[in-house]
Amino acid sequence: MKCIFCQHQETRVIDKRDIDGETRRRRSCLKCKKRFSTSEKARELFLTIVKKDGKREKFDAGKLERGFLKACEKRPVPADKIHHVVEKIEAELRKMNAREVKSIVIGDKVMRELKKLDQVAYVRFASVYKEFKDIEDFKKEIQEIKRK
Repeated sequence: MKCIFCQHQETRVIDKRDIDGETRRRRSCLKCKKRFSTSEKARELFLTIVKKDGKREKFDAGKLERGFLKACEKRPVPADKIHHVVEKIEAELRKMNAREVKSIVIGDKVMRELKKLDQVAYVRFASVYKEFKDIEDFKKEIQEIKRK
């Protein structure tokens, strides 16, 4: 870190504190001996979701969680399990290191996790996600679940 007073290239960290996701360091210049503080904060990688129609929107974990809660409404699925699954999916998306993710990728991850959590919630979500047209679509999906 360059000294803010004399521009010397070498400084020493005297003290370091983490406050609200921000790292603050007290530094001392090895040349002029003056002290100054620096702070740094990690930048969050913003994910953009590319919808089926090509529109783009910022990833919102809250929206994802609301979708899970809606699918699991009146089902015996604890809210903490839903929250854990949402965090898991968000972590998987961030591990992809992509700035843009197609909504179908997220939908497939949601379907996979809902199938594990609750089959009724899974069918509810699938009916919207796969755009079921009639009762036959429901029957096919339920038969698919029974086969597995």
